[in-house]
Amino acid sequence: MKRELLDILCCPVCKGNLELRVSKEKDGNILEGELVCNKCRVSYEIKEGIPNLLPK
Repeated sequence: MKRELLDILCCPVCKGNLELRVSKEKDGNILEGELVCNKCRVSYEIKEGIPNLLPK
């Protein structure tokens, strides 16, 4: 996932802004980590560079 993608993503639950927490990055691509909503605090996993924005 590219950091620039954060500019167009929002929380699918409440439409709040997402905060990026990176666990693994390579060549400017986020490979592992999570996106956390600043409003409702729901977190979304990033695995193999793909953010999973499906609510649990």
